[in-house]
Amino acid sequence: MVTIAQRIEALRTQKGLSRPALSAALGLPRMAVEKFETGRQTPTQDQQVKLAAYFGVSLAYLKGETDDPTTMDSWLNGAVPDDDPPPPPRPAARPVVVQSSGGSEDGAVFSALLKSKSFQTMVRNTVLEVLRSKEGQELLAKAVRKELNR
Repeated sequence: MVTIAQRIEALRTQKGLSRPALSAALGLPRMAVEKFETGRQTPTQDQQVKLAAYFGVSLAYLKGETDDPTTMDSWLNGAVPDDDPPPPPRPAARPVVVQSSGGSEDGAVFSALLKSKSFQTMVRNTVLEVLRSKEGQELLAKAVRKELNR
């Protein structure tokens, strides 16, 4: 499994940046990236968010939890139309069988599943279906009220 230190170093190298240059670009102390890459310091959650946004990758990818650099919300963005009618009912889905090859990486099967366009479409449609339901609307209203009361 790839560590966050290895991922930061690989992303920085791909961009052709020095450690101090990346620190400066992110508004971090001059030696921060060196400490991250050598494992002497772990980036805070805010720093991880900055790093992921700067490189255009997901937090899960930055942390080495997946091999898919796309952000999970990137394929959900814009998925909720403003005034479109609900989609027609879908036929029953065939069960998907995912076989592990006994390979070297634990997350390889999961990463492959996340990259699958059909899986992304199924998740998007399921989320939309739930959000359009009475229960989904109630949950959304509750979440909005909770945020407004903060």
